[in-house]
Amino acid sequence: MGYQADLPPPGPVVGPASLFLIAVTIVVFILPILIYLPPTLPSVTEALLQTHSKLGLEDSQRRLPRHPGRDSKANNDGPGRIQSLWIFPVKSCKGIEVLESKVIPAGLEYDRLYTFAQLKSPSPAGLDTLGETKKEHTWEFISQREFPRLATVSVDLYVPDIRKARGGGQQLLFGDSTDKSTSLGGSFIVIRFPWQEPGLRGTLAWLGAKLSRGLRAVPEKEIILPISYPSDREIEVRKYTWEPVKIWRDTVTALNMEADLPRELRLHLGVSNRLGLFRVDPSRLREVYRNAPKKEEAGYQPVTGWQDAYPVHMLNLSSVQHLDAKINKDDSFQSLDPLRFRANIIVDGIEAYEEETWKTIRFNPEPSNKRQDKTNFHVSCRTVRCKMPNVDQDTGFRHPAEPDRSLRKYRDVDPGIKGVGCLGMQLTPLFCDPTTDVEGINPDNMVMESWVEVGMGVEVLSRGPHRYVRMYENDRPDI
Repeated sequence: MGYQADLPPPGPVVGPASLFLIAVTIVVFILPILIYLPPTLPSVTEALLQTHSKLGLEDSQRRLPRHPGRDSKANNDGPGRIQSLWIFPVKSCKGIEVLESKVIPAGLEYDRLYTFAQLKSPSPAGLDTLGETKKEHTWEFISQREFPRLATVSVDLYVPDIRKARGGGQQLLFGDSTDKSTSLGGSFIVIRFPWQEPGLRGTLAWLGAKLSRGLRAVPEKEIILPISYPSDREIEVRKYTWEPVKIWRDTVTALNMEADLPRELRLHLGVSNRLGLFRVDPSRLREVYRNAPKKEEAGYQPVTGWQDAYPVHMLNLSSVQHLDAKINKDDSFQSLDPLRFRANIIVDGIEAYEEETWKTIRFNPEPSNKRQDKTNFHVSCRTVRCKMPNVDQDTGFRHPAEPDRSLRKYRDVDPGIKGVGCLGMQLTPLFCDPTTDVEGINPDNMVMESWVEVGMGVEVLSRGPHRYVRMYENDRPDI
């Protein structure tokens, strides 16, 4: 018999230690690739950033203390100044904090350009409701009052940045279509809302969100909208339609851009009826009467877009803090966030509720401000509050009682409307000096724009009492 070598004992060729080293090696090499190249398609935001810059402040730059009663104290020692500025391009969705804003007759530039609406009737209107049946229904605007999840819909605004314009972004954004690419040099709104598809596609989107935007990130769907009013060609190509939409007691004709809305947004918001997206028509703005200055006083007819009633909303941080101290807190309501009131101009350095004595004011620039122009406003009336501030502006959770209960208890102060709370003031822009007589001024010669900037000081030009005028149709002289 020949010599036969002993066979090696049975067992794994690679030991546990070797398998661990292989796994570590894969993670070390693969993880950075996934972080820089997440397993998802490029987003609209990533494409826009090739040629545009995002308008507004990042979280680390925020000027507004979100919880002034807890995180910091409002300054009421004067002088009064603009602490924070906000625009809300889509009504009832998240806002954008800015350092400065142009003021136009309809309010702050880019504010409330769009509103969502649902097609309402005595019976629900489905997605396929068309033709004569659809005519029996009425478009009505929606807000966080009925659909609190609107608070979870983010809105970003992108403006052209010539430093980034290197080409290629147009094709990535819109492919071969030409209906929107012609406006690439303009500004855009991107609407984002949380949404995860079922199955593998949703899992990859979840993984991509975590790898690209951090562990707290969630998958999102995006919608891109133009800032400029669409051209006739764009309206035809994208199948937009002009339709009447009701906002409070007003019915206005506006451009319905529901063709751009994905089905998932309606599901996310919990809207059972047909969902529309309406762009305010610059040529069909709503005329403002009631407490606003008359045309003879302002030098022009005050107007507004999708704001509730007046062009600009102002809030005093000291007033928020004063109310916050009176609210009984619980686990779901620990402090009063000023953003719940969704104001455009937030001032500080003023005693609580002093703003309710103002009739006309002027914002004066400081030497550190970019512009040195003064800006005037008519303080038209108190802001009458509904239950919408009960909605948490981060989560969309609607508290069952607060701050509505405390507003009704402590802020039922206006002689024109009883049983409801008031906080904040409604403003109307003035483009003439309110201390001089505007009679004889030709509106065609008026410069119908001004600017507000964080840090501008508040000068009170006149004071007087306020009495809210209710939203009755016979308040309108043209009816």
